[in-house]
Amino acid sequence: MRNIGPVSRRWLAEIEIYTLADLEQVGPIATYKMIKAMRGGKVSLNLLWALVGALEDIDCRDLPPERKTELRVLLKDSYDS
Repeated sequence: MRNIGPVSRRWLAEIEIYTLADLEQVGPIATYKMIKAMRGGKVSLNLLWALVGALEDIDCRDLPPERKTELRVLLKDSYDS
């Protein structure tokens, strides 16, 4: 998967996400939250950007600021609900 290095790949495997199809089925927000719950402070928002970039087939560094803001809101809302 694009943007996903060896550590992130290992974390994804721990929650049984191996392919883009797996990631798409679970969704990047839920995937990020599961890994964050397991790994705590070791996980930054860069993982969320990488997951979204993988799904959108773009370099995570190219995610526009507006998209990152939208993702932050979705993440916050997912914790609030």
